[in-house]
Amino acid sequence: MNIAMLLRRSASDHAERIATGLDDVTLTYREFAETGARFATHLLGEGLQPGERVGFFLPNTLDYLPGLLGVWQAGGVGVPLNYLFPDAPLRHAILDSGATAVVALPGDVARLQNLLGDAPVRLLTTGPDGSFTAAVAASEPATDVVPRYDDDDALIMYTSGSTGVPKGVRQTQRNVTAQVEAVIDWYELTGDDHALNCMPLFHVGGLHLVSLPTLLRGGRITFMGKWDPLVWLDLATTLRPTYGGLISTMLIDVGNRTVGSPVVLDSFRICMFGGSRTPNTPIERLAEGTGIHGVEIYGQTEQNGLAISYRPGEQRRTGSMGRPLSQVVQTRLVPPAGGPDIEPGSGEVGELWVRGDAVTPGYWNRPDLEPGAGSEKWSDDGWFRTGDLMSADADGYLYYVDRIDDMIISGGENVFPQMVEEHLAACPDIAEVAVIGTAHERWVEQVTAIVVPAKEGVTAESIAEWASTHPDLRGIHRPRRIEIVDALPRTGSGKLNRPELRKEFP
Repeated sequence: MNIAMLLRRSASDHAERIATGLDDVTLTYREFAETGARFATHLLGEGLQPGERVGFFLPNTLDYLPGLLGVWQAGGVGVPLNYLFPDAPLRHAILDSGATAVVALPGDVARLQNLLGDAPVRLLTTGPDGSFTAAVAASEPATDVVPRYDDDDALIMYTSGSTGVPKGVRQTQRNVTAQVEAVIDWYELTGDDHALNCMPLFHVGGLHLVSLPTLLRGGRITFMGKWDPLVWLDLATTLRPTYGGLISTMLIDVGNRTVGSPVVLDSFRICMFGGSRTPNTPIERLAEGTGIHGVEIYGQTEQNGLAISYRPGEQRRTGSMGRPLSQVVQTRLVPPAGGPDIEPGSGEVGELWVRGDAVTPGYWNRPDLEPGAGSEKWSDDGWFRTGDLMSADADGYLYYVDRIDDMIISGGENVFPQMVEEHLAACPDIAEVAVIGTAHERWVEQVTAIVVPAKEGVTAESIAEWASTHPDLRGIHRPRRIEIVDALPRTGSGKLNRPELRKEFP
């Protein structure tokens, strides 16, 4: 089923309710659906064929979701482009997707034209005088939805590309609708929920976890155009949202802002956090500063967003991400060296493998990475290998350990960087920390901590002295090298960019 049908049905049921808002501007569900229908007419008039791709190179704007709805209604495939991509990955994503049109801000046209050269890509600009706006105004609303089926693509989302050329993750109509319905069920969303969405729409967190579930239930979304912890705190105080999410970096920002001057934010039923593993200290700092007991989430673009979390009111277990969303994913933990699956409660660490309705069928234009092509991404019997190492307790709660390719081998022993980060994050002089392996003449690799200080005057020596007294930071886990920096590098989706750190600190 084309997801446009579900969105249009919700819009019909809640026509005069506010669907979305940004700053002082709002759209009702009727306006949202009508804009989408008019854009669908325009695209069909330009000859859009079923399965043809249309890109969106935008920050969070009120045109984004109606534009996507129009693409889907016309039978097309949306390509949300990472608004923080540098030139090379951005050009690759647009050309690799084969997008025939890209919706963009007027201020980005010159950059896109320079990147794309003679490529046959139409640029449709938003804003009062933009060509997207004019095309919508000049078109009658389409009344029909072009049929699309479960296995047809709905979206192509390009990974951030920190480890190479971005890959286009195919997300089918079935993937997206199954994921969105599972989120609604898991978090018990209703039309009374008001979502504060500061996560980008080019990311599964902003689109699949917050926006689409809220729209399908007739709730309200307030967007933030760009991240600012003070603006977020003001909106959360005045609007009293019930639903939302924070990338781990954002959680740390809010916690650091409120640790000395608490703000009561008691309206949230669900405030998710994730994007990368978050140490317990910042989570506790957020609770102390705001009263928010965050709900941890785990997922990947390849899993269409949410795969592991907690239900509302469920008691969080320290260090655990929660339990799998069994409606859309099956999971297993497989020893990296092979052998029988790891049993819950054994304490052993294995790689998470998944399959199910929410899992991508493969990558766009990458037949070498398809299931059955001998790719390391897939098992012979069709399980997707996430590359994430985890353990499970006897009740099935999963605990993130590390990425397989981030593991440090020091003196022949395995060291998991994110476990070291967890312990270092308890140091009051540390605002953020990342741990990588760097060369060592004897141990081959050593544990290296890259630290963002919480105050002035913090030195590598003072951090080393604190770490020397911590019982879990001894032996091979002790940071033998400590570097002080102003900020940690992030990918466009807000995740820690470890490859960039490794380049900077070889």
